[in-house]
Amino acid sequence: MIRATALLPIGFTLALLAASPAAAQQRHDSNAPIDFDAQHIELQDKANRVILSGGVRIKQAEMTLTGARVTLAYTGQITDGSPEVSRLDASGGVTITRPDQSATGQYAVYDVNKRIITMVGGVTLKQGPNNVSGGRLVINLDTGRATIDGSGVGGSSGASGTPGVQSRGGRVTGRFSVPKRAGSGTTAPAPSATPAPKQ
Repeated sequence: MIRATALLPIGFTLALLAASPAAAQQRHDSNAPIDFDAQHIELQDKANRVILSGGVRIKQAEMTLTGARVTLAYTGQITDGSPEVSRLDASGGVTITRPDQSATGQYAVYDVNKRIITMVGGVTLKQGPNNVSGGRLVINLDTGRATIDGSGVGGSSGASGTPGVQSRGGRVTGRFSVPKRAGSGTTAPAPSATPAPKQ
């Protein structure tokens, strides 16, 4: 079985979008601090993890991740004051936003050391009026590339070609906007009414 795969630059997401070239060159600062807020926090220092739940919001530089639950894995000890976050696992209506674009899915894993974000389950990547949907999205924060394919877990099945819904058969769907050009209207002029000759 052949699966369609779309390679997309993350800053200039869907090829031919109306993003500025400066935004296309911007790289994410994975060394920036990770700030969070949530309704509940559970510290499991012996297991080197923190579990956040209830309207979780994570922010790092210009990127924001929201979801119902996020587990942060870290090295070092919180009590030493030197923990380093290595991975975030998010679930429950996950949204990741960056300037000019957003991605949604059921689950996301952010490997901080590799600077890779993987989202699965009914994933949609949007920039302006453009969108691409599939089962799995992999974002490389170093190269600025995103790969979307039809595989994944827990994706919803919908009508083929419906934007924002994974279609049956694990295909990638999407829609790109096209700029309006002068003189290229989509409607043909109505034929002129010519009176019939009198006999």
